[in-house]
Amino acid sequence: MKTSRILALGLSLALTPLASADPPGSRLWGTGGVTSIEGSAGGGLSPWATLAGYASDEEWGGTVALSRANTQDYTLNVQGAALNWHNRIEVSFARQELTMDTLAFELDFNETDLTQDIFGIKARLAGDLIYSPYGQWSLGAQHKRHRVSEIPLSQAVGAENDSGTDVYLSGSKLFLAGPFGRNVVVNGTLRATRANQGGLLGFGGDRNDSHELMAEASAGVFLRRDWVVGGEYRQKPNNLGFAGEDDWWDLYVAWIPDRRLSVTAAWVNLGDIAGLESQDGAYLSIEGSF
Repeated sequence: MKTSRILALGLSLALTPLASADPPGSRLWGTGGVTSIEGSAGGGLSPWATLAGYASDEEWGGTVALSRANTQDYTLNVQGAALNWHNRIEVSFARQELTMDTLAFELDFNETDLTQDIFGIKARLAGDLIYSPYGQWSLGAQHKRHRVSEIPLSQAVGAENDSGTDVYLSGSKLFLAGPFGRNVVVNGTLRATRANQGGLLGFGGDRNDSHELMAEASAGVFLRRDWVVGGEYRQKPNNLGFAGEDDWWDLYVAWIPDRRLSVTAAWVNLGDIAGLESQDGAYLSIEGSF
């Protein structure tokens, strides 16, 4: 059975008993974040210090998610899943499938799709999202590898490797009754990476082949318990000589009608990608927690 079918089945099973079963974990509503495009808990573009789902110190839980982003010349589909053990360790997996018909035509590639697998682990180091004055801090790693594609290492792209590992440190804090009496969540992440376009175009290049520190930030305001609006920013390295790489940002709204379900919609701006200018568009993600 394909990974996407397995994850879709898991999502269906997670959402079926919405009205009858006990809630998945005992942490507060919305404090698990959503599933990022790399499979770990956080925002859509960036991981947070929070761990997937709602498991507390004596519980385990997890999430499954399906996401899609469309820009002028690219389509990205992501299937992700994560497990949370005692709100201490998160393990995650994501499969990213990028369709790039325009680029394949312009560079005369035989293939139009890229597939990348991402294996993640995150450990809560210290603190608590709500009750600690300095929030929660977590250390994570994401190992990324391509599946049977020669595009990243082709002469046209020029990446040095088709696999690589990011390491990041995240700090997150939820401020209760913040501005205008609304709860506000903020996150900052410092990532060591050599990934090109998040790894979809390989790792390292002719400009640089070593890890660099990149900053990521996000903030969200709870309009109500079940509605969150906010934005994210993700700094990117610039390793490839054939095309510059821009930073990513988005504006999002998340609906959390139940602790088993969240739906996130966003407008994402990814800048120029592989010489194709001004890639922006809609992003939609649905997540089930268990």
